[in-house]
Amino acid sequence: MIGVDLFCGAGGMTLGAKLAGIDVVFAVEADPHAAETYSANHPEVNLFQKDVRSLSQIPLCAWQQETVLFGGPPCQGFSTSNQRTRNRKNRDNWMFREFVRLAKSWRPDWIVFENVKGIAETEHGDFLELILQSFRDLKYTLSKGVLNASKFGVPQRRERLFVIGSRHGINVPMPRATVRRSIPVKRAILDLPDLPNGANVDPLPYKGPARSAYVRQLRNGDEVVSGNLVTQNASFVVKRYKYVNQGGNWESIPARLMKNYRRNYECHTGIYHRLDPKQPSVVIGNYRKNMLIHPFEDRGLSVREAARIQSFPDCYRFEGSIGFQQQQVANAVPPFLAKAVFATLLRASHEL
Repeated sequence: MIGVDLFCGAGGMTLGAKLAGIDVVFAVEADPHAAETYSANHPEVNLFQKDVRSLSQIPLCAWQQETVLFGGPPCQGFSTSNQRTRNRKNRDNWMFREFVRLAKSWRPDWIVFENVKGIAETEHGDFLELILQSFRDLKYTLSKGVLNASKFGVPQRRERLFVIGSRHGINVPMPRATVRRSIPVKRAILDLPDLPNGANVDPLPYKGPARSAYVRQLRNGDEVVSGNLVTQNASFVVKRYKYVNQGGNWESIPARLMKNYRRNYECHTGIYHRLDPKQPSVVIGNYRKNMLIHPFEDRGLSVREAARIQSFPDCYRFEGSIGFQQQQVANAVPPFLAKAVFATLLRASHEL
């Protein structure tokens, strides 16, 4: 099957599609830093590094194989953590129309549309219904569902909404869980190097052997690992970290150390959250801004640790400054979750 990735970002969905057996040949990404990361890891894919609105059509010839168009338009406007521009007035909330436009012109056999689950609640569900009706108007048979990444071998409780469409009348079921037990954070990152606050040294030796099946899948076969970049937090921030127990958050920090916050209710539960090593991670969103804390050390997560929690292999390179790398990891669809979706689609395609 031939694949095209719109809004490809750092390439999480592309990697998942490849792992499932799809040949991704074309991708679109406007952000230059994410595009640099994508090209570094998927050099064989023809990348269109511009705003998708400037792409008139999918520039591919006729293929003998089946085709799939996939991607996730900007989702910040649909996130439940964004109550300021979570409405019709946010221009980015209408970028799904570009996906529909290119699906209409290219007419792929399949579509896979991905977004945050909050899109189903925005404007009382009107946005999601508009998206679904747009695909129905193109004669796609649709199935949809919210999938939790922790059910698919990702050590993170991350929920994403997927819409799968078939131009051949096939109703594709949402994938079933691929693991019986969720993978805890400890099992995912324990072999990675111990790092100080503000670490910026690459590469470094692994701290220990690959003791779990999950880590063995992601280790790069080398004795060293890169991506050991940690935000340099101020000393007063690090001091706050010491008060937070595993699984706890800002509520454990003495009020005298939180005076820069005007009121306690300005802090949501994800602020200063220390990961519980025995549980899957909370969502790896903007983990620098949220001051997400390493489960054992008084510092933030490294880029590689966050990438591990997202199910990226250790050979995957992230480009740009540390801030851009952190955002690319946070924005990505976990590759193992994407793989499960595409594997289900491929099984359904055998019915044709």
